[in-house]
Amino acid sequence: MVRKFLLIAFFVMTGFCLSAKTGFDTIVETYNPDTSKGLIYIDKNDFKLCVYDSLGCLVKEFPIACGKNYGHKKRKGDYKTPEGVFSVQQIQDSQKWGHDFHDGNGFIKHAYGPWFIRLKTGFNGIGIHGTHAPESIGTRATEGCIRLRNEDLEEMIQMVQLGMTVIIEKDK
Repeated sequence: MVRKFLLIAFFVMTGFCLSAKTGFDTIVETYNPDTSKGLIYIDKNDFKLCVYDSLGCLVKEFPIACGKNYGHKKRKGDYKTPEGVFSVQQIQDSQKWGHDFHDGNGFIKHAYGPWFIRLKTGFNGIGIHGTHAPESIGTRATEGCIRLRNEDLEEMIQMVQLGMTVIIEKDK
Protein backbone atom coordinates (compact mmCIF):
# COMPACT_ATOMS: atom_id res chain seq x y z
CA MET A 1 0.00 0.00 0.00
CA VAL A 2 2.77 2.44 0.96
CA ARG A 3 4.72 1.42 -2.12
CA LYS A 4 1.73 2.12 -4.35
CA PHE A 5 1.23 5.53 -2.72
CA LEU A 6 4.90 6.45 -3.21
CA LEU A 7 4.76 5.40 -6.85
CA ILE A 8 1.63 7.49 -7.46
CA ALA A 9 3.18 10.45 -5.59
CA PHE A 10 6.31 10.17 -7.73
CA PHE A 11 4.35 10.27 -10.99
CA VAL A 12 2.20 13.17 -9.80
CA MET A 13 5.25 15.18 -8.71
CA THR A 14 7.10 14.30 -11.92
CA GLY A 15 4.12 15.52 -13.92
CA PHE A 16 4.17 18.84 -12.08
CA CYS A 17 7.90 19.10 -12.62
CA LEU A 18 7.66 18.36 -16.33
CA SER A 19 5.01 21.04 -16.77
CA ALA A 20 7.40 23.58 -15.22
CA LYS A 21 10.49 22.41 -17.11
CA THR A 22 9.83 24.23 -20.38
CA GLY A 23 11.54 27.40 -19.16
CA PHE A 24 14.21 25.42 -17.37
CA ASP A 25 15.11 23.43 -20.49
CA THR A 26 15.57 26.70 -22.42
CA ILE A 27 17.78 28.09 -19.65
CA VAL A 28 19.94 24.95 -19.62
CA GLU A 29 20.18 24.89 -23.41
CA THR A 30 21.19 28.56 -23.52
CA TYR A 31 23.66 28.67 -20.61
CA ASN A 32 24.70 25.05 -19.93
CA PRO A 33 24.93 25.69 -16.15
CA ASP A 34 25.82 23.35 -13.31
CA THR A 35 22.42 22.40 -11.86
CA SER A 36 23.62 19.86 -9.30
CA LYS A 37 22.66 22.18 -6.42
CA GLY A 38 19.64 23.64 -8.14
CA LEU A 39 19.53 26.94 -9.97
CA ILE A 40 18.51 30.54 -9.40
CA TYR A 41 17.33 32.27 -12.56
CA ILE A 42 16.82 36.05 -12.55
CA ASP A 43 14.88 37.81 -15.29
CA LYS A 44 15.50 41.57 -15.05
CA ASN A 45 12.96 42.24 -17.80
CA ASP A 46 10.06 40.58 -15.96
CA PHE A 47 11.35 41.43 -12.46
CA LYS A 48 11.33 37.84 -11.26
CA LEU A 49 13.64 35.38 -9.57
CA CYS A 50 12.96 31.65 -10.03
CA VAL A 51 14.41 28.90 -7.87
CA TYR A 52 14.71 25.47 -9.50
CA ASP A 53 15.72 22.25 -7.78
CA SER A 54 18.44 19.95 -9.16
CA LEU A 55 15.86 18.08 -11.26
CA GLY A 56 14.77 21.26 -13.01
CA CYS A 57 11.50 21.64 -11.15
CA LEU A 58 10.38 25.19 -10.45
CA VAL A 59 10.26 25.44 -6.66
CA LYS A 60 9.20 29.07 -6.30
CA GLU A 61 9.09 32.38 -8.15
CA PHE A 62 9.61 35.76 -6.43
CA PRO A 63 9.18 39.37 -7.59
CA ILE A 64 12.36 41.49 -7.50
CA ALA A 65 13.87 44.91 -8.06
CA CYS A 66 17.13 45.24 -10.00
CA GLY A 67 19.68 47.84 -11.13
CA LYS A 68 18.41 51.33 -12.01
CA ASN A 69 20.18 51.30 -15.36
CA TYR A 70 19.81 48.82 -18.23
CA GLY A 71 22.60 46.61 -19.51
CA HIS A 72 25.47 44.56 -18.14
CA LYS A 73 27.50 45.96 -15.25
CA LYS A 74 30.84 47.30 -16.47
CA ARG A 75 32.10 49.26 -13.47
CA LYS A 76 31.33 50.11 -9.86
CA GLY A 77 28.72 52.84 -9.57
CA ASP A 78 27.05 52.32 -12.97
CA TYR A 79 23.81 51.10 -11.27
CA LYS A 80 23.60 48.08 -13.60
CA THR A 81 22.96 44.48 -12.58
CA PRO A 82 25.55 42.03 -13.96
CA GLU A 83 24.37 39.58 -16.62
CA GLY A 84 25.56 36.02 -17.10
CA VAL A 85 26.29 32.87 -15.12
CA PHE A 86 27.50 33.30 -11.54
CA SER A 87 27.43 31.40 -8.24
CA VAL A 88 26.49 31.90 -4.60
CA GLN A 89 29.70 32.83 -2.81
CA GLN A 90 28.44 33.56 0.73
CA ILE A 91 25.23 33.76 2.72
CA GLN A 92 25.56 36.53 5.29
CA ASP A 93 23.37 37.79 8.12
CA SER A 94 22.77 41.43 7.15
CA GLN A 95 20.19 42.39 9.78
CA LYS A 96 22.46 45.03 11.28
CA TRP A 97 23.78 46.41 7.99
CA GLY A 98 22.90 49.85 6.75
CA HIS A 99 23.62 51.97 3.68
CA ASP A 100 23.47 55.52 2.39
CA PHE A 101 21.89 55.37 -1.07
CA HIS A 102 22.84 59.01 -1.77
CA ASP A 103 19.19 59.84 -2.39
CA GLY A 104 18.93 62.54 0.26
CA ASN A 105 17.55 60.18 2.93
CA GLY A 106 20.91 59.59 4.61
CA PHE A 107 22.02 56.37 6.25
CA ILE A 108 19.28 53.71 6.29
CA LYS A 109 19.42 51.05 9.01
CA HIS A 110 18.46 47.52 7.97
CA ALA A 111 18.75 48.53 4.29
CA TYR A 112 19.54 44.98 3.14
CA GLY A 113 16.93 43.06 5.10
CA PRO A 114 17.80 39.89 7.00
CA TRP A 115 20.17 38.19 4.52
CA PHE A 116 22.75 39.05 1.88
CA ILE A 117 23.45 36.29 -0.65
CA ARG A 118 26.80 37.37 -2.04
CA LEU A 119 27.34 36.45 -5.67
CA LYS A 120 30.65 35.69 -7.35
CA THR A 121 30.32 38.12 -10.27
CA GLY A 122 33.72 39.77 -10.50
CA PHE A 123 32.24 42.89 -8.89
CA ASN A 124 32.54 43.47 -5.16
CA GLY A 125 29.28 43.80 -3.23
CA ILE A 126 26.77 42.35 -5.70
CA GLY A 127 24.16 40.06 -4.21
CA ILE A 128 20.57 39.10 -3.60
CA HIS A 129 19.13 40.72 -0.49
CA GLY A 130 16.05 42.06 1.26
CA THR A 131 14.93 45.67 1.41
CA HIS A 132 13.88 48.60 3.54
CA ALA A 133 11.69 49.75 0.63
CA PRO A 134 9.25 46.97 -0.35
CA GLU A 135 7.47 49.38 -2.71
CA SER A 136 10.55 49.24 -4.96
CA ILE A 137 9.89 45.61 -5.88
CA GLY A 138 8.93 45.37 -9.54
CA THR A 139 11.05 48.38 -10.49
CA ARG A 140 14.59 49.37 -11.42
CA ALA A 141 15.69 50.75 -8.08
CA THR A 142 19.02 49.26 -6.99
CA GLU A 143 22.69 50.08 -7.38
CA GLY A 144 23.13 46.69 -9.09
CA CYS A 145 21.94 44.09 -6.60
CA ILE A 146 18.81 41.98 -6.77
CA ARG A 147 16.30 43.04 -4.12
CA LEU A 148 13.40 40.98 -2.70
CA ARG A 149 10.75 41.62 -0.06
CA ASN A 150 12.15 40.53 3.30
CA GLU A 151 9.48 37.85 3.80
CA ASP A 152 10.26 36.43 0.33
CA LEU A 153 13.97 36.40 1.12
CA GLU A 154 13.29 34.51 4.38
CA GLU A 155 11.47 31.86 2.34
CA MET A 156 14.04 31.77 -0.44
CA ILE A 157 17.06 31.46 1.87
CA GLN A 158 15.87 27.96 2.81
CA MET A 159 16.42 26.90 -0.82
CA VAL A 160 19.88 28.41 -1.36
CA GLN A 161 23.21 26.59 -1.12
CA LEU A 162 26.78 27.81 -1.35
CA GLY A 163 28.08 27.23 -4.87
CA MET A 164 24.57 27.24 -6.35
CA THR A 165 24.45 28.55 -9.92
CA VAL A 166 22.81 31.93 -10.49
CA ILE A 167 21.89 33.06 -13.99
CA ILE A 168 20.99 36.70 -14.59
CA GLU A 169 19.28 37.18 -17.95
CA LYS A 170 20.34 39.98 -20.28
CA ASP A 171 18.22 43.11 -20.66
CA LYS A 172 16.14 43.16 -23.83
